[in-house]
Amino acid sequence: MFLSGKELFADLSFMIREKDRIGLVGKNGAGKSTLLKIIARAQEPTSGSVDISGEKRVGYLPQEMNWEYDKTVFGETQEVFKEVLDLEQEIKDINVQFVERTDYESDSYSELIERLNEIHAKLGTMESEKMQSKIEKVLKGLGFEREEFDKPLSEFSGGWQMRVELAKILLTEPDLLLLDEPTNHLDIESILWLEEYFKAYPGAIVMVSHDRRFLDNITNRTIEIVFGKIYDYKAPYSEYLIQRQERYDTQIATFKNQQKHIEQQEKFITRFKAKASKSKQVQSKMKMLDKIDRIEMDEFDESSINFKFPTAPRSGAVVIEANDVDKHYDDKHVLKNLNFKIQRGDRIAFVGKNGMGKTTLVKLITGEEKCTGELILGHNVAQGYYAQVQEKTLVKNATVLETLEAEATGEWTKTNKLRGLLGAFLFRESDIDKKVKVLSGGEKSRLALARLLLVDNNLIILDEPTNHLDMRAKDMLKQALKDFDGTLIVVSHDRDFLSDLTTKTFEFTPTGTKEHLGDISEFLDKYKYEHFRQLEETSKAEKKAAVKKKSAPEAAPAETEKLSYEEKKAKEKEDRQLRSDLNKIEKKIEKLELELAEMENKMSDPAFYDGENEASKKLFFEHAEIQKNLNRNMQEWETISEKIEG
Repeated sequence: MFLSGKELFADLSFMIREKDRIGLVGKNGAGKSTLLKIIARAQEPTSGSVDISGEKRVGYLPQEMNWEYDKTVFGETQEVFKEVLDLEQEIKDINVQFVERTDYESDSYSELIERLNEIHAKLGTMESEKMQSKIEKVLKGLGFEREEFDKPLSEFSGGWQMRVELAKILLTEPDLLLLDEPTNHLDIESILWLEEYFKAYPGAIVMVSHDRRFLDNITNRTIEIVFGKIYDYKAPYSEYLIQRQERYDTQIATFKNQQKHIEQQEKFITRFKAKASKSKQVQSKMKMLDKIDRIEMDEFDESSINFKFPTAPRSGAVVIEANDVDKHYDDKHVLKNLNFKIQRGDRIAFVGKNGMGKTTLVKLITGEEKCTGELILGHNVAQGYYAQVQEKTLVKNATVLETLEAEATGEWTKTNKLRGLLGAFLFRESDIDKKVKVLSGGEKSRLALARLLLVDNNLIILDEPTNHLDMRAKDMLKQALKDFDGTLIVVSHDRDFLSDLTTKTFEFTPTGTKEHLGDISEFLDKYKYEHFRQLEETSKAEKKAAVKKKSAPEAAPAETEKLSYEEKKAKEKEDRQLRSDLNKIEKKIEKLELELAEMENKMSDPAFYDGENEASKKLFFEHAEIQKNLNRNMQEWETISEKIEG
């Protein structure tokens, strides 16, 4: 297969079986999207063919679309049931004829009755009565609220329009689903729902995704495209990485052994080929070498971006403070009464359903949008911002090099330094004069990241940074962020990327924001329990309440109200006390952590270990005692937090 003169791959052959769950992986530009298009018959291969057996139906979701819509969300989605809609319209037309006609004995009237019976029978086999509930289930699962169903789809962003296209494909239930980056425009809640949906999906699935956790949870097979070849592994992504390394290690060992054997035989031939007494042996060894099936090493594309963020200049202790922050667009209230503090060194994940205000808060912090209330940036805060949509922050008609030159200061004003930086982000010499507007999504992402390195920032804000990055690029970015010594805010739906990267989670909900301590895994464990078991628990509670109500004598209304009021007041009092205790412990923990940091700073000095003295022994003893005290307070904090959450 050739694309713009470049050979993407050649002689690829593989089979997709029923209920296969295949993750198609490889670096940006390897040809994954092109291969999906060929299987979907949206693009013709240069040679070869795709054979789809029998009446198998294929559903294809491309990475990008540019369609115009004139229907509502629900109206567009129900287009997949066009046959049902046409039959229902035919029933209405027949009923109108029944009202108007009086030729009850005619053949045509009898034919009309027969046709009506046929339609009802056909609709019965198509389960048409479930159409509306199916549409509602899928749209809600993908994040749409019930009140949004009747809104024109043209009013929604491209990401939400893509969700409708995904909903339409899921509702048709094709035998083979081809999905190109299906999670790019989804929030965590919708991704979790989609995972559960795919686990029970009756057909086969082939997907391109850079979401490692999503692939691990769904796929049972991984096909990797490398330098125009494919490698097929019967394993999900994480297992495939292990198997690939094991296969490569085995290849290396076998290759080395063969090379050693060949070298020994060639030495013998060179040494004795002139001796007549050894001629038979020499000829034998030469024939044997000709017959050897030489081992070829598989090629692995290990190229990736390689960088570190500059050392962060010191900022004030409080980096961002929000007091009664409100933001609304016309009649839509996006953020209400936000109050929080972000401290120096905090590493925060913004998560929640799309439309809950994550990107809006980022725009308020960066000054792109205005709000009511106070949003204060701390002393000496220098922020670097990576936007979700790079088209809004990059100048389309500027070249790659000009984009960096516009931001460069100091040493970075030297062209050779900028060229070196672009090389670290995988831009070749032939790429630096390309216009931004012709770059791929992955190239724009890499360029935007490179631009962040030109300024010494102590606050980095990233809005969906992983959408267009391949696995290795994501890993490199994550490591660079882990090494960054400033304050970090990340808006992301990529659970694997956020894992072990952040220490706090800001959850955005319809009722406001909630702050959770701990990384994304801790938050998701709690979230899944609360949200995915809520209906089941509610149902059980309702059943118990119904049984109890049936068997128990009815209490007097005044008595019940009084008891309820007293219980409520007692609970509020207990809650206030717990929160007061939690606040006190948090202050203790903060103080103890500062003390430990000061001690560890002294202990990190090599001079501290010069000889044994009473002062150093005392400091070690005090450090151990404070650490024990901190551990006790942390346990107490966890106990009180659990009580409050309970």
